[in-house]
Amino acid sequence: MQHTPSSHLRRLALGTAVALMVLTLGGCAGQQGKKELTTGSIPKLSRPVQSMNATELAAAAESIGQAYERNPKDREAGLNYANLLRMTGRNEQALAVMQQVAINHPTDREVLGAYGKAQAAAGQLEQALATINRAQTPDRPDWKLKSAEGAILDQLGRSGEARLRYREALDLKPNEPSVLSNLGMSYLLTKDLRTAETYLKSAASQPGGDSSVRQNLALAIGLQGRFQEAETIARAELTPEQAEANVAYLRSMLSQQGAWKQLAKTDDANTN
Repeated sequence: MQHTPSSHLRRLALGTAVALMVLTLGGCAGQQGKKELTTGSIPKLSRPVQSMNATELAAAAESIGQAYERNPKDREAGLNYANLLRMTGRNEQALAVMQQVAINHPTDREVLGAYGKAQAAAGQLEQALATINRAQTPDRPDWKLKSAEGAILDQLGRSGEARLRYREALDLKPNEPSVLSNLGMSYLLTKDLRTAETYLKSAASQPGGDSSVRQNLALAIGLQGRFQEAETIARAELTPEQAEANVAYLRSMLSQQGAWKQLAKTDDANTN
């Protein structure tokens, strides 16, 4: 099957944006996911999760995993273990854990939401959408679930519906940086880089806008050819180790220059 240049760009943009949007959706590697840990019966950690490197995160996952194995019906242990598994890239294992937690807590909205996120991180998008919809209730809408639903819809190519969900989330939680970031990345998916930058700048300026939001902004700016500005943003407010990791990731995303230059030209043509 042959692919046109535009379809190649679409796949490139989709793969990049989905990889970054999942920071908000599923907590694979960014600060957003690191805030999801709940308290309860889990072992105490030696340092804050948001400051841990990959080795320390793996050790934390091992420790909390042992607590979960001792009591698989422990809700907090299951939620935390699945979250740490996603943060360390073990999406299939995280999904298996959340499936068991959902069986034990079938009406718990937080559990259903986390289960849907795990399904999405593992690539089960239609199933994730159904689970998120089950977790949402019309009389008590949850902005986090609205945003998660939007991110899944974006991955399914349903950008109009996705943006509607983000705006519904913003009605419930005005100026929420994670939602603004997802909305910006939605526009990046459809090659509207300037609109993407506008929303991502707004997200980064809000209290609580974390490094994953700034990484998304750096990508949108870098794709427009402003590489030095993008690297400055990618390094902001991070330890040297974290900054180098962010810059290395940014450079890898911008390395396919020919395709991204064509994407920028398409954006110029759409806006002129």
